[in-house]
Amino acid sequence: MKPTPKPSKPFPRLADIEQEVVAEAREWGRQRLQERLQKLAEESGEVFPPQATSAATVEAAKRVGRGKAGR
Repeated sequence: MKPTPKPSKPFPRLADIEQEVVAEAREWGRQRLQERLQKLAEESGEVFPPQATSAATVEAAKRVGRGKAGR
């Protein structure tokens, strides 16, 4: 009988394979979400991704708020 040859490199661990597949699924999901959001934005005429707001706009929005809670 011939001896069985050893593999040139060791098999990957199950945890490594699982981690790789989960990362691929996460990236697929991110791309799918982006595509759906882009389609909705195009249908509604909005811009995606939304443009960043300026610091002045953020400060103005803070001033319009109701103030401290409990007053």
